[in-house]
Amino acid sequence: MDTTPATADTTVDGHTAHGYISDKARYLARMKRIEGQARGIHRMVDEEQYCIDILTQISALTSALRGVALGLLDDHMKHCLLDATHLGPEAAEAKIQEASDAIARFVRS
Repeated sequence: MDTTPATADTTVDGHTAHGYISDKARYLARMKRIEGQARGIHRMVDEEQYCIDILTQISALTSALRGVALGLLDDHMKHCLLDATHLGPEAAEAKIQEASDAIARFVRS
């Protein structure tokens, strides 16, 4: 039995098009802001700023990452999971399990 996860991602010009591809620019912009937040926290620690201020920024960074993760999960369910239902019950079950595992990892973090 093949244990490779079923993929429902579409292929465009030889490249896999994932569910978030229509929002790629938005995700990249959000990640760039998150990188800036992480650098800002690094700078705060380097400059020995007040602990509570650093913790506040870490909370904001965590929230921003959570927002990206939830957006990706939503896109995955709307695109990849939905597409897998058209490939048959085995592909759909594999994608559902993959999403369930990803959600479990997300809520543990």
